[in-house]
Amino acid sequence: MKRTTIVAAILLMIATAVSAQSKVFFTKEITPESLVKIYHALGREAKGRVAVKISTGEGGNTHYLKPTLIRNLVDEVNGTIVECCTAYGGSRQDPKKHWETIHEHGFDSIFAVDIMDEFGDIRIPIKDKKHMKYNIVGEHLANYTFMINLAHFKGHAMGGFGGVLKNASIGVASTAGKCYIHSAGKTTDPRLAWTPEYLAAGKTQDNFLESMAAAAQAVHEYFCDNILYINVMNNMSVDCDCDGHPAKPELQDMGIMASLDPVALDQACLDKVFNYKGKPGDDNKPLIQRINRQHGTYITDYAERIGLGSKKYTLINID
Repeated sequence: MKRTTIVAAILLMIATAVSAQSKVFFTKEITPESLVKIYHALGREAKGRVAVKISTGEGGNTHYLKPTLIRNLVDEVNGTIVECCTAYGGSRQDPKKHWETIHEHGFDSIFAVDIMDEFGDIRIPIKDKKHMKYNIVGEHLANYTFMINLAHFKGHAMGGFGGVLKNASIGVASTAGKCYIHSAGKTTDPRLAWTPEYLAAGKTQDNFLESMAAAAQAVHEYFCDNILYINVMNNMSVDCDCDGHPAKPELQDMGIMASLDPVALDQACLDKVFNYKGKPGDDNKPLIQRINRQHGTYITDYAERIGLGSKKYTLINID
């Protein structure tokens, strides 16, 4: 075989491998307009009854995605903001208090809002049954035909970090479902889920991360091709929006990333944080330490292993 033929064959193999990788779109601008722009870049139209899954933020938290930032996108798709109650004491475990928090944070004055498990929950199939037999989600999930998973990328006390995988798993799960995931399939009872006997993250952290990945896959497959994923990398505290008293962000805002592949998207955000050259006043070390302490990067490893998506991606800058 001639040398030119061999070179051409190698280049074709490389090009094929790159084209097969998941696409992750990026913009450094964090504005209402750039959020709409990156949504359109994905090339998947949100149509039908559109659920926009966000975290409305715990009472006292100011780091959540603000209504003013997401308004243009929600209006663009005629979407409904969807949430579920939490599984711990606070301002969002009880539906009444949750509605009060939603109002205080300004969501219900701008958008249609739905607490999906306000009146109950349903079980949806789960492919990876290593820890759980099914996924327990808010019953109103059945009212929607499309989901935009709009996550705030930041740290998390138990998962290490929170992105679209957490938003699809813990975020879509009902109170009982959250307990089921946190205990790696041992209980749905909030009175037991946080005790040392049941809490997976207290003993076998990887079981908890595997359960989150499996639950995220269940939601992904529930919507099939009618779902897309966006991570907003701002206010990146080491603590989650579920924390009423989060640590001050020490890392400056980085931008917005989006993909049709949730594994590729969370991996791209992790790579962005880990490869960043920090400096005084713009330090990535605290967030990296939080992620490493909880073995947080394992969730993308496992999610790829069970077939939810790929850690290999092509980053496309749309600026």
